[in-house]
Amino acid sequence: MARNEEKAQSMLNRFITMKQDEKRKPRERRPYLASECRDLADADRWRAEILREIGVKVTEIQNEGLGEHRLRDLNDEINKLLRERGHWERRILELGGRDYARSSNAPLMTDLDGNIVAIPNPSGRGPGYRYFGAAKKLPGVRELFDKPPEVRKRRTRYEIHKRINAGYYGYYDDEDGVLEPLEAAAEKRMRDEVVTEWHRVERVRREAMKGVVSGEVAAAGGRGGEAAREVLFEEKREREKGEEAGREFVAHVPLPDEKEIERMVLEKKKKELLSKYTSDTLQDEQKEAKEMLNVQR
Repeated sequence: MARNEEKAQSMLNRFITMKQDEKRKPRERRPYLASECRDLADADRWRAEILREIGVKVTEIQNEGLGEHRLRDLNDEINKLLRERGHWERRILELGGRDYARSSNAPLMTDLDGNIVAIPNPSGRGPGYRYFGAAKKLPGVRELFDKPPEVRKRRTRYEIHKRINAGYYGYYDDEDGVLEPLEAAAEKRMRDEVVTEWHRVERVRREAMKGVVSGEVAAAGGRGGEAAREVLFEEKREREKGEEAGREFVAHVPLPDEKEIERMVLEKKKKELLSKYTSDTLQDEQKEAKEMLNVQR
């Protein structure tokens, strides 16, 4: 049995094919310019033909194994057909036909995930250039669909001042009624602490006053001496606070002056010398003699 190619090359088959071609009308070519067409039906027919070609090429461009150059050529051809379709649609409108541009929505540009993206002129080849199928994954094209990182713009001083209102300065804090009870509780607690501290200092001061004899601080010994030292420490701390705050310091306990301090230091040195060069028995006798004579020195 002869093959199909051999059948097609036979004299009879070639003769039949030639007779069929003679009966057919010569195939018309689509006009290069849409403005050359004068018939509305022909313009619709050429538009439909362009849509079929676009469909075939869009299906072909989905194949990633075609290679980079073939994919770029197909994408260029599809964009060229899209522009040609626009020309024919405008020509159909001029001939009194249907307005396809208004009735049909323009195709939207989507990324690899199917999300709609707005790229006005991604390739620099003119407005409206689009990528289809595997052409979106080509080098240099994928970056066009990547979302740029959000850059947080730093606000200027003027913009910051524009946002400042009365609430920034605390004028609206008392209107909601929340701050007033909290401030009242805090004020009562602070007042109780201050009163308690004042009573404690006043009690210590009274005990210290008992140890003061004719303007002199009693010897550091016993309960009165401890109270006096505590009061002196409190007075010193208050004096330091007053100096830092620039306020006048008021002493509640008489403090010794420079002469009194010199006398106390001299007495201390005298006692150290006596304890060093005299015996305990002699010191006891001198103490008894001073008590009998009522001598304070």
